[in-house]
Amino acid sequence: MMSERQRKFRAEYKADISPLYSGLLHVGVMYLVGIGAVVYCLQHLQTARWEWALMLPVFLAGNFVEWGMHRFVMHRRINVYALRAIYERHTRQHHQYFTDNDATIDSTREFRIVFFPWRVLVTLGVGGLTLGYLATLVFNANAGYIVFMTMVGQYLIYETFHYCCHVHDNWFVRNMPFINTIRRHHTAHHNQGIMMKYNMNLTFPIADWFLGTTDLRRGLLGHLFNGYSEKHVKEELKPIIARFRMDDTRVTLDGPQLSAEEEQTIDRGLAA
Repeated sequence: MMSERQRKFRAEYKADISPLYSGLLHVGVMYLVGIGAVVYCLQHLQTARWEWALMLPVFLAGNFVEWGMHRFVMHRRINVYALRAIYERHTRQHHQYFTDNDATIDSTREFRIVFFPWRVLVTLGVGGLTLGYLATLVFNANAGYIVFMTMVGQYLIYETFHYCCHVHDNWFVRNMPFINTIRRHHTAHHNQGIMMKYNMNLTFPIADWFLGTTDLRRGLLGHLFNGYSEKHVKEELKPIIARFRMDDTRVTLDGPQLSAEEEQTIDRGLAA
């Protein structure tokens, strides 16, 4: 059940959305540009063979970059304009709008709080072009196209999975492998007691498993195919999760105010 604090924040956030904002336009442009870039790369490949293998290291590196950006930029206030803006949008807005009590949206106008602004896609495009160009110099043009295409594709997967985490429960998100896993994983991340340190992946929970920042105690395959199951949630975290799900009086715009004992429990869970 949504708390009064969350309800008030949502009402204020919605009131501040420009009447000119269109959620469908926001998302439509993003997917049109992203898919167009992937199609362009595919059309310019010249009998690529071994170069396809580059997708795996790029994908894995992207998974850890996703984790790092979430953990050290989205949840840590850095006094540099662009980085500070990311923190403000994520910790001080997204995590106030969504909690594990209510993590869903009801209208396309709420796409503004779910999807990244267009400038993120532009930034990714610049980074992808840079790395793609380097891959072209080191290997060949096919390698460059595949590196760029993988980065853009991974971003589109990120946005799609994130959207699936914030829609109302339905047959697709409940039963689709990987999506049902990340939906539970991300909803758990929105618990205001553990949100600052746990479940930082938003596509596949590989880096969370490898780095120990997951709320589950399972192996890699168990993480990837966990679905909605709560069976393997770390026992030491359950009291904190339950406490902050019921009571948000110790929650601020910058995260939870944990007791010394709770901090120690959180850190023990990371080490386990």
